[in-house]
Amino acid sequence: MVDIFRYGKDDMSKVFKRTQLDDSDYISAVDSIVKDVRNRGDEAVFEYCKKFDRQDIDASNILVTDEEIKRAYDKIDRALLSSIRKARENVLQYHSRQREKFHNEFFAAGSNGESKLGWIYRPLARVGLYVPGGKASYPSTVLMTALPAKAAGVKEIVVVTPNISNPAILVACKECGIDKIYKVGGAQAIAALAYGTQTIPRVDLIAGPGNVFVTLAKKQVFGHVAIDMIAGPSEILVIADGSADARLVAADLLSQAEHDELAASILVTTSEELAFEVDRELERQTALLSRSEIMTKSLKSNGAIIVVENMSDAVAVADAVAPEHLEICAQNAEEIAAKLSNAGAIFVGNNSPEPLGDYFAGPSHVLPTSGSARYSSVLSVDTFMKKISYIQYSKRDLLEVADDVIRFAESEGLTAHANAVRLRKQEK
Repeated sequence: MVDIFRYGKDDMSKVFKRTQLDDSDYISAVDSIVKDVRNRGDEAVFEYCKKFDRQDIDASNILVTDEEIKRAYDKIDRALLSSIRKARENVLQYHSRQREKFHNEFFAAGSNGESKLGWIYRPLARVGLYVPGGKASYPSTVLMTALPAKAAGVKEIVVVTPNISNPAILVACKECGIDKIYKVGGAQAIAALAYGTQTIPRVDLIAGPGNVFVTLAKKQVFGHVAIDMIAGPSEILVIADGSADARLVAADLLSQAEHDELAASILVTTSEELAFEVDRELERQTALLSRSEIMTKSLKSNGAIIVVENMSDAVAVADAVAPEHLEICAQNAEEIAAKLSNAGAIFVGNNSPEPLGDYFAGPSHVLPTSGSARYSSVLSVDTFMKKISYIQYSKRDLLEVADDVIRFAESEGLTAHANAVRLRKQEK
């Protein structure tokens, strides 16, 4: 069902090439929307809501009301509500532990020890979260973006979402302590968060996944506002040896293939026997699952099984791919994990399937894709914090280094810089 490669013998360029949407047809449209919202504010937002989402939104009904949230609680399955609450506690507890590492620190500086240097951490003041509607309407995304921000100490968290038909979305927002929910989606929502309108406040950072319009809008407004990342299609790489269960490995690969046709599911194994068993299992299980058409296209276009000689080669392949999700279904899984450098999240052992991380374990499921795990990180408390340098010099320490500072400034032609120090040097 998928292509099987032998590492070092076959051309594996397909494995390392990330499939991306051709967004060239959308760039000008998104640019126009973003500029229009920046210039006309609410008026433009309301027009685009009607045009794209067929919503009659205005200043009187743009905000989700307490009554609408109450109705969502009345509709939601009680067992799902219980699961949301359990997941909330896990995610919040995990990220609260992260927050403990952000300590303001100061230390003595200067040859006389009279000066002080250090750093100060501060949470962002206001963040906006994008929660998709329609097919990709995921209450788990609310938890995985809002709770790291809460743990960081963000003062105000707002959500924009194009529809509120899924009661689990509103319930998840309430359970996470979201301050305001706006019934706006698409590029117009991103632009409103970035620049502010009469009803939607400007935020410091925008986080959360979305369609091509949302993704391009995030690219467009970056610089006016921070963003979490530019997310591509979902992907998973499983490292397995001959001890792995082919049924479970196939099931885990399919858990990502069902996202969309562009998702990538890759198995790297030291066992040729397992490779063929997993390939058979993929075909068998796909036929039994609800999104079989999507999974079939995904596996044929972007799926791969790579047979390697040893675990060192498996690690090399995984680090080169730098996948969003990386599972290790092998003996000595912890030892293998310790050798890996590039992944959004690592799932260690046969009892740590990727969906556990998507919904419940604690770490956020908002992860770097398309190989960006080589240089970027999972959404976390760090995403919502900023570090500020602290410099406090005594008069004596400043005078001791004054000539050096002046020399640097004058060498760069910045005479006002030099003058700011020289004047202090001349003071008695």
